[in-house]
Amino acid sequence: MDSIMTRTPLIAGNWKMNLDHLQSIAFVQKLAWSLKDASHSFDDVEVAIFPPFTDLRSVQTLVSADKLELAYGAQDVSAHDSGAYTGEISGQFLAKLECAYVIIGHSERRTLHNETDEEIGAKVAAALKHGLVPVLCVGETAEDLEKFGPSAVPVAQLKAALAGVASDANLVVAYEPVWAIGSGQAATPEQAEQVCAALRAELATTLSSETAAATRILYGGSVKSGNIAGFMREPNVDGALVGGASLDLDEFSAIVRYKKHVGV
Repeated sequence: MDSIMTRTPLIAGNWKMNLDHLQSIAFVQKLAWSLKDASHSFDDVEVAIFPPFTDLRSVQTLVSADKLELAYGAQDVSAHDSGAYTGEISGQFLAKLECAYVIIGHSERRTLHNETDEEIGAKVAAALKHGLVPVLCVGETAEDLEKFGPSAVPVAQLKAALAGVASDANLVVAYEPVWAIGSGQAATPEQAEQVCAALRAELATTLSSETAAATRILYGGSVKSGNIAGFMREPNVDGALVGGASLDLDEFSAIVRYKKHVGV
């Protein structure tokens, strides 16, 4: 699309249930130092991290005090603002912690917590209500891929989650094929591009062509420094949602610096 150059690539690290708040402080300090050189520009690539809830206040304090150019967000959000919802975290709380993003609909939430498309849609609405940018995860299992073919399930998940969302909504979409997550076997860049292109087309239909052109679509699933550049060459892949590799300082830094080691 014509506005592809206006989409700043986003490299996002999902820590999942790893690193306590003290470990997170040390990691963020080291990450910021690692990226603080001439080979990386935060104008060229945005970097975001997604620590556990218990780390967020520590990360906020560090980012604010040291004026770090790192964005951060939460790994989930409640569909509710407040009330008798033991263990849930309101978008209002996350906004007060100056979170920029929140992951919604990750395959682990869909599978382990049986989250439905309706629940995920309610969480997207809650995030937007509180000024958070949803990182909406969609993806298919190996069985889905064999039964329905590429893109059918992710596109259906996207459409369901965006029902009732404003046409100019600010969001990020992350395509994470469940069969690739943690397997060591990533999708090929061509496979990722095919699905991301279909997701962008659905954004244009469900929201608007302008929003589709502006929305960043990430690939996630066994992303590492050795394969990131291939994904980033594809016109509809605007970054990566990185899992395990985001906990390895050197590896994550190398992923962020994908422009340095391969011409993209």
